[in-house]
Amino acid sequence: MSVDAANYARLREITDRLPQIPGTGRVEIAHGKIVITMPPVRRHELAVIRIGRQLNEQLAATHPGFVAHPGADLEDVGLGRLRCPDLMVFPESVLEEDAAVYPADVLLAVEVVSKSNPENDYDEKVRDYAAMGIPLYLLVDPRDGTGIVHSQPRYARREGFAFGDTVRVGAWRIDTGGLLTYGA
Repeated sequence: MSVDAANYARLREITDRLPQIPGTGRVEIAHGKIVITMPPVRRHELAVIRIGRQLNEQLAATHPGFVAHPGADLEDVGLGRLRCPDLMVFPESVLEEDAAVYPADVLLAVEVVSKSNPENDYDEKVRDYAAMGIPLYLLVDPRDGTGIVHSQPRYARREGFAFGDTVRVGAWRIDTGGLLTYGA
């Protein structure tokens, strides 16, 4: 479902004016609504760091000039979506612009499933990232120590894994042995 341009522009203006409220996470726009997420827990952030480090070590050889970066906004105005993936792979030069990252620049989106809203990562973001045309989506679930590599076309291919496995994600390999579950 896409949102009409005028409504999305209004929502985007509101999100840009929202104050940074202590104790809140990121602000997204999805399905015609502004969504404020809870801040991630430490093991969530540790997973993002460890996956990002592995990707950045490999990107110099596989995709020079690209970076695995957390915290950037991902915007698809046509779909009316503003998402904040936990980690994305895109050209470092994109960060020179004063704008969100656009889906055409993104090779991989990574989400570490939150304790508070897992259906967002398993359902809504799978649909959104596929609709945006992002070739790969890595979903990591510290609740039970599993994950899924989604690949194109439109994430029809899904390969599950368990923490401890080394998984292929496009041109890269991710060792999930260093990832921790929330309960451990």
